Amino acid sequence: MTMAISLNIPEPEKVFTKHILDHLTDYSHPVEIWYGGASSGKSHGVVQKMVLKACKPWKFPRRMLFLRKVARTVKRSIFQDVLDCLSNFQLLAYCKVNLSDFEIKLPNGAQFLFAGMDDPEKIKSIKGVSDVIMEEATEFTPEDFMQLRIRLREAKHLQRQLVLMFNPVSKANWVFTNFFVKEPPKGTVIYQSTYKDNQFLDRATRDTIEELARTNPAYYRIYALGEFATLDKLVFPKFEKTRLDANNSNLRQLKDLFGLDFGYVNDPSAFIHIKVDDKNKTIYFLEEYVRKGMLNNEIAGAIKQMGYQKEIITADAAEKKSIEEIKRDGVTRIRPAKKGPDSIVQGIAFLQQYRLVVDDRCVKLIEELENYTYVKDKKTSEYTNKPVDSYNHVIDAVRYAVEEINGQARPKAKVVKNYYI
Repeated sequence: MTMAISLNIPEPEKVFTKHILDHLTDYSHPVEIWYGGASSGKSHGVVQKMVLKACKPWKFPRRMLFLRKVARTVKRSIFQDVLDCLSNFQLLAYCKVNLSDFEIKLPNGAQFLFAGMDDPEKIKSIKGVSDVIMEEATEFTPEDFMQLRIRLREAKHLQRQLVLMFNPVSKANWVFTNFFVKEPPKGTVIYQSTYKDNQFLDRATRDTIEELARTNPAYYRIYALGEFATLDKLVFPKFEKTRLDANNSNLRQLKDLFGLDFGYVNDPSAFIHIKVDDKNKTIYFLEEYVRKGMLNNEIAGAIKQMGYQKEIITADAAEKKSIEEIKRDGVTRIRPAKKGPDSIVQGIAFLQQYRLVVDDRCVKLIEELENYTYVKDKKTSEYTNKPVDSYNHVIDAVRYAVEEINGQARPKAKVVKNYYI
């Protein structure tokens, strides 16, 4: 029997959101789903719950596996969240933290392991797992989910759990089909939350979220209220997901293009590497880097770490100051996009001529392609040729990347007739 780690939390209502507190010590469901809108506190709360679970006096120490789809995103997301939680519980000083392998050992012997599902062989080598936590579960695949359920077969661990956290996106995503259309796996419990359930949310963030109800009602329903997007007229209704190898001889000979879209607080900065097969009208999307809150020197650092500092990168022309700062930080061939008249509509029309093949690790691009829709005219209920201004940051970077091969022909305005899915 492992020792219990005693945590002094005299006023739990000041530490946990009520939504989490109501289920804090319930481990009876083999599959837990926590979904909803942004800033609802679900990710923070799930981490708290799992840390507390690991502190319990189990017969065998818990061995918990925290996952993102892409390993590169682990450090600044779920790994940091767990470190912050341990620090807030005043436990971190008593833990052994391996920063190179992303492993944490608690004083009672419990282990926290962190990995990306983009290396399935590494996942298969991890034995004796007691619990699996999938952050941003919509980025995974049904095959990933089944593989992870198989990993939870260590009989010595009681009350094993697979926990999924996500913000809902398109109804085309596998989580909607597997848990909200089909009968979910036996023993599944589903919890939904929104920013309204987070009593710790500051007034400024709450106001920013609620402003979306006025400026972008469709996005507000998804982003703030945590509703799945109704399938509408997608801008890119067809694309292929696969695993690409940039060193493949057929791909290696193709033209490389790079694009960058800037963001900061509410929107992410998005960098994309693509290859274009103009003869066969195919665009291959090889690698993305998407993150909020990045300063220009951090963007430059990410590009250099990926090995692209010597490449020509076309970036959002509205951010000339940012472009110059990134140049000074060693990415010297970055340049502004030209962005001619109706550049968004024209750029989309250009991309629609191509077959799109996306590496399955480009999870943010995939999310955007599944959710990027046209604006519907409220009076006529017909679709215009203008896209909704959301789920478009990586796609904007793609438009900048292809600018040098895009003829920039000015499109004619058009209306797309009613379209139903």
